[in-house]
Amino acid sequence: MPSLNGAVVLVTGANGGIGTHFVHDALARGAVKVYATARSPRTWDDERIVPLTLDVTAPASIDEAVAAAPDVTVLINNAGVNPPSASLLDVTEADIRVNMETNFFGPVLLARAFAPILVAKPESALVDVHSIASWYAYGGIYSAAKAALWSATNSLRIELAPKGVHVTGVHMGYVDTPMAAHADGPKMLPAELVTTVYDAVEAGEYEVLADELTAQVKSAVSGPVEALYPELRTTSA
Repeated sequence: MPSLNGAVVLVTGANGGIGTHFVHDALARGAVKVYATARSPRTWDDERIVPLTLDVTAPASIDEAVAAAPDVTVLINNAGVNPPSASLLDVTEADIRVNMETNFFGPVLLARAFAPILVAKPESALVDVHSIASWYAYGGIYSAAKAALWSATNSLRIELAPKGVHVTGVHMGYVDTPMAAHADGPKMLPAELVTTVYDAVEAGEYEVLADELTAQVKSAVSGPVEALYPELRTTSA
């Protein structure tokens, strides 16, 4: 089973609300070092936290992170961005490409780059943070990117499992962070989400459905499309 006790963890998007909890909670569970990565790393008040510059959309930056962190045992792909609009028709082509670069290509290429390091370590793990948007297309290109990442995570899981790397995918609704400040309705606390994720990783679980709404949406995916999107009924002739 993967373990945070004695682990060396790398967290992308470490400056954000969820990322900060991934950093601190890993240490609380016994991690000996956490690489806290961001495009502009912040300073931390713990010598066990190593700030590391990482732009997940830049291959050269990924290569530099791999060279700087050859002792990683747990990689957490947490970094992400929202598009300026939930409409796939209204956003620019540049918006589409930026969102795919950050939310899909970045974590996939980072996982590929760190795979040899993780394979060489016992009890290693890869954690990909998806979203309820992987299964529910309310976010336009954001949903499309998260759906693609979900599929890629499944592929990575199949490839890495025989090599001793455990892969956990995380799905959740809104979390109470600045990224979801625009959204109405219930929101999970970042600390609650991270606790759920780390519990799942250490229990050897492959997938996290962090709230009831996410579980409901996943179960609805197997049904008719119009059941998941009832608004389609009003447009039918």
